[in-house]
Amino acid sequence: MTAIADIEAAAQRGKGIVRRTPLLSSPFLDEIAGRRVFLKAEVLQHTGSFKFRGGWSALSAMEPELRTRGVLAFSSGNHAQGVALAARMHGVPAVILMPGDAPALKIDNTRALGAEVVFYDRAGGESREEIGAALRDERGLTLVKPFDEPMVIAGQGTCGLEIAEQAAEAGVSAATVLTCCGGGGLTAGIATALADRAPGMVVRPVEPEGFDDVARSLASGEIVANTGPEVGLCDAIITRAPGHMTFPIMATHCGPGIVVTDAEAKSAMRHAANCLKLVVEPGGAVALAAALYHGAVLADGPVIATLSGGNVDAALYAQILAEA
Repeated sequence: MTAIADIEAAAQRGKGIVRRTPLLSSPFLDEIAGRRVFLKAEVLQHTGSFKFRGGWSALSAMEPELRTRGVLAFSSGNHAQGVALAARMHGVPAVILMPGDAPALKIDNTRALGAEVVFYDRAGGESREEIGAALRDERGLTLVKPFDEPMVIAGQGTCGLEIAEQAAEAGVSAATVLTCCGGGGLTAGIATALADRAPGMVVRPVEPEGFDDVARSLASGEIVANTGPEVGLCDAIITRAPGHMTFPIMATHCGPGIVVTDAEAKSAMRHAANCLKLVVEPGGAVALAAALYHGAVLADGPVIATLSGGNVDAALYAQILAEA
């Protein structure tokens, strides 16, 4: 398992490079939720999501000889951009395997960061793992997995170190911490960090309806996979199942999962725009949605929610804002 020492080491490697994102609040959001709500604004991280933390951590910890040959990642967009930027900053090539139906903004940004983009048919059931393995072997690349990778989890855990410090500065020692959750890298990293630095906080993963594999896995005590194509509004956090590395960490340190609807995620996006003046993508808004609309299943006291990403196509964002 990724340990607190790994997260501390990742924080040192990222010092002066990874942004310390703010912990924000709004009295309007407090009123809707009926409690104090704090938002960890990872939309202000490099590349517009927390994924740069894991990308930088993984590449900066890699043996120089391996790193020089180039890296490979598969992602619908946020991990792609995080790895692409980390690779560019290290001066090494990056190949990113992306679903053909990924948001155009994420595809364009990944290319703009200097990565080579290779597409696969996610909706048609093509296996990114098989394609990725062939590319890795053919080109001698090192795969940087999106969540089931120790140094990626360690990098995401630096977000948890910041939450502990910033919450203490705000006088908060006990809270429910809601994380936007796909494969569990961010959730596992934050949970590991807070178990050491702020044991009064309970981490609860949040997922979109129809893709609640983490919630069901935690409830059953074993990994349970979703069925059907990994396609939906919250593309950034749609995964088939939690990782074999992330699940034991979440099972050890996290409370039950929470599931929100697409309508609730859209509403949270609008509130983030109106109350915080921040652009948040659907998958990055599910934790805020849980804070605003699922208070009945939360413990009393303040809530800290991650705004995990802000990479949303302009047309979709405009449509969601107009639905208010």
